[in-house]
Amino acid sequence: MSATTLTPQATPSRRGAELLLLVLGGVVFMGAYAAVGLSMYGELPANLSTYGAFLAVLLLGAHLVVRRFAPYADPVLLPAVGMLNGLGLALIHRLDLADVDRTEQARGALPSGDALSQLTWMAVGVVLFALVLIFVRDHRVLQRYTYTAMVVGIGLLLLPLVPGLGVEIRGARIWIRALGFSFQPGELAKLVLMVFFAGYLVVKRDVLALASRRVLGIDLPRGRDLGPLIVVFGASLAILVFEKDLGTSVLFFGSFVMLLYVATQRRSWLLLGALLVLVGGWAAYEAFGHVQIRVNTWLHPFDYEDSGYQLQQAMFGLAAGGILGTGLGQGRPDLVPVAKSDFIVAALGEELGLTGLMAVLLLYGIVVERGLRTAIASRDAFGKLLAAGLSFILAIQVFVVVGGVTRLIPLTGLTTPFLSYGGSSLVVNWAIIALLLRMSDAARRPAPPPSRATPTAAQAVARP
Repeated sequence: MSATTLTPQATPSRRGAELLLLVLGGVVFMGAYAAVGLSMYGELPANLSTYGAFLAVLLLGAHLVVRRFAPYADPVLLPAVGMLNGLGLALIHRLDLADVDRTEQARGALPSGDALSQLTWMAVGVVLFALVLIFVRDHRVLQRYTYTAMVVGIGLLLLPLVPGLGVEIRGARIWIRALGFSFQPGELAKLVLMVFFAGYLVVKRDVLALASRRVLGIDLPRGRDLGPLIVVFGASLAILVFEKDLGTSVLFFGSFVMLLYVATQRRSWLLLGALLVLVGGWAAYEAFGHVQIRVNTWLHPFDYEDSGYQLQQAMFGLAAGGILGTGLGQGRPDLVPVAKSDFIVAALGEELGLTGLMAVLLLYGIVVERGLRTAIASRDAFGKLLAAGLSFILAIQVFVVVGGVTRLIPLTGLTTPFLSYGGSSLVVNWAIIALLLRMSDAARRPAPPPSRATPTAAQAVARP
């Protein structure tokens, strides 16, 4: 019987494929940006080459950082978010031009536009993306700061309530303003608290999976094991409800329940989460007037002339877009209030139609799927939970935004990741992608080769 020697196969890094996909994303951005100018003015935008070159430098820089510091990272994540970011930039530029046209007709002062600001925030996000990959060489280091992350996360959520620092915009007190800049600390808190939840569940998942009592057919763990999670989660939700940040509350609750299910693999958590959603939603509806307005507007948007106007215009826009859309620059997405941030999905659906909207949702699906694949392939429990939690954050945020715009669920006020205008969300989401790439690099990196010591050599070493 002949002996067979198994040689470990070298894992390809796929960096060439990543670069090719990034070029494809750049072509999509240039095409969308050019289509806007040709449709509205019959000529190419004057700043097309400038914006294209700036975007190319950012994405090429991100690719080089990945190639140097995370060579085995997933090759699809970066091109997917780059394409989403570029398409969002083209849509914001299109809405900027609509603002200029409307202002010229009213003979008012021309607005400065938000596309340049979005590009600047994208640059900040890519810099943070690079810093995370350079300094976080091993994601398991983050587990050491589990309880520090808890304190920092709750502190970030409390910042908008500090007098003189927090500001209220459109009824929600979720912003802070300092040194001329505005920032939404809840966006960073969702990342930091996910580190806490993942770190805590890694240590406690075995005892949480062992039920100590059965209540109404649901197995519940001991209170002393689940207590810290409930306290932190409840405090976070209470702060967000007080700040009227319903979207982030839903995001936190959904991510928390899904992560608890992944850690313990007990389906009873999903049932308990669904029951808490029903009970909490009913209690919030009875207790808070702004929740009643959101729910009533969702159910009967045409009965509320003021609060339902935004949703009405979004529905008209989606209906006008149909299957293939009106074409970039040929619709009226500017009729929807706050179209650049909360309702950019309506602008996308009107000008690119259901086909374009499905394509963008497919891109989000690819990002989430690659994140969950990283969670499955991770070799350590903390990496599995953190990758799954970060993927759930992106998935739930997209579901909440698209569901709100299409009237599947009530509006909550979240922004679409990488697509909407807004610096806080964009910068933090780039950091989330950097962490996912770091964990995918650890998961796809080849294992060290086995020792080449022969029995003869071992015998020689053992002999005195």
